[in-house]
Amino acid sequence: MPKSALITGITGQDGSYLAEFLLEKNYKVFGVTRRTSTPNYDRIKKIVNDIELVQGDLMDQHSLTYAIKDTQPDEIYNLAAQSFVPTSWNQPVLTGEFTALGVTRILEAMRIARPQAKFYQASSSEMFGKVQETPQSETTPFYPRSPYGVAKAYGHWITVNYRESYDLFAVSGILFNHESPRRGLEFVTRKISSSVAKIKLGKLAKLELGNPDAKRDWGYAKDYVEAMWLMLQQDKPDDFVIGSGEAHSVKEFVELAFAAAGINDWQKYVQFNSKPYMRPAEVDYLIADPSKSHKILSWKPKTSFSELVRIMVEADVERERKNSDDE
Repeated sequence: MPKSALITGITGQDGSYLAEFLLEKNYKVFGVTRRTSTPNYDRIKKIVNDIELVQGDLMDQHSLTYAIKDTQPDEIYNLAAQSFVPTSWNQPVLTGEFTALGVTRILEAMRIARPQAKFYQASSSEMFGKVQETPQSETTPFYPRSPYGVAKAYGHWITVNYRESYDLFAVSGILFNHESPRRGLEFVTRKISSSVAKIKLGKLAKLELGNPDAKRDWGYAKDYVEAMWLMLQQDKPDDFVIGSGEAHSVKEFVELAFAAAGINDWQKYVQFNSKPYMRPAEVDYLIADPSKSHKILSWKPKTSFSELVRIMVEADVERERKNSDDE
């Protein structure tokens, strides 16, 4: 009998890669989607006929309980969230409802309708915020610096609480930045790769960015979904930091992106102007200590930083060319 999995956020970057990964492992895959007048299935269009979509919303308790009751999954992956950090200042209450309380609602639904399932919560390196030690491991104290980071910290601790209170198999993956050609255009990495593609094809003159020296631990989302799955294959539930253990600056990303597009004099096209991109509270230097995931999960990222940048730029160049052909 094949295993089954229920994924919230299946139409997002991580959800779409995880769905593909699980289908390759012969899972029956269910995806929770909110009803909208214009559904966006762009990231799952290749697999939409191989999965089953069920209606549900992290803001609505009953819909989640019914989704789990009807599908009876072996594994539940909660990847849905309001995930763009700057938006969390503009919509702090919505971010809390969705990204924090939404986790409680789905854990409650699981406790009532399918307590024997295994649960994965998408935690975030943004919980470390104003870092208390470098690099950051599973034992590093949280100090979130945005409504998003605070909401994720709540989601993380409520997962621990349900695990300890109700003996549920519930884990959190504390994932550091993970990118791909499916990343939203509002994120800095995708903004760079998409703009570089447009510059290469003569569609854009300038790329404006914030702080060139901001450093992050960046990996490839396609590699990171395997770590999520591995956490649910363990005998005991536990939380893991997932990252590359390397930090790279925005400037490095820019240089590699232009190189991948065959443009050498990148300085001609880039303007750094941090003012419009300043957050009310900035996050310091984030870099993972992934040694526990290496040891227990035997997981390491397969894709290097420079490969990730190349993959993103090449995909965006192809996408922009196709858009030109369609016009």
